[in-house]
Amino acid sequence: MLLRLRVSLPDRPGGLGQVAKALGALGADILQVTVLERETGRAVDDFIVSWPGPISATEVCERLSATPGVRVEGVWPTRDVPGSAPDYDLLMHVATEPARGLATLVDALPALCGAEWSVAVEDGAVRHASMAAPEVLNLPDPPPRAITLDSADLRLMLLPLVPQGMHVVVARAGGPVFHRAELERAVRIVDVVAKLAARAPGRLTAQTSDE
Repeated sequence: MLLRLRVSLPDRPGGLGQVAKALGALGADILQVTVLERETGRAVDDFIVSWPGPISATEVCERLSATPGVRVEGVWPTRDVPGSAPDYDLLMHVATEPARGLATLVDALPALCGAEWSVAVEDGAVRHASMAAPEVLNLPDPPPRAITLDSADLRLMLLPLVPQGMHVVVARAGGPVFHRAELERAVRIVDVVAKLAARAPGRLTAQTSDE
């Protein structure tokens, strides 16, 4: 199974090697490493690993936390395919058919952001929902800028679509809160899609889930 692990570790020579060694000893195959931040003597990295057989997030945390100086901030299943470029694929689809840019964006964001679902909201109404989005939503008011929110059961990103007067909500139930690096990446993607879609002839179209 594919897992995404967010790990805080000492930012010193050999620190990353310690985590890699620990994962290897557990039978995990590291497919990708992304550095999210390096501050105050520590680094936060995301690992995408192929894990042999089923394993619980608790078990992964317990095993990795035995490595000195290592803190596991989150473990969750992922659909990321290392080596692919899903953000470029998304932008190509939107550039080809900008009038459907919103629907394309909302459908693609969960995989791009390591999330479960996303929706586009206009004046409190859902304009488009990705697969797995719940039918009943209790959504926060639209923010003036992109923000992250954390509740007992959901981690959220709220991303304004300024040219369209909408905002996009991205949610994941497992794993840690969205990191600022994830938020910044999502903001850039949403901004480009919004601008491409705004140039399409006529109004940006998006079907609601029951259309």
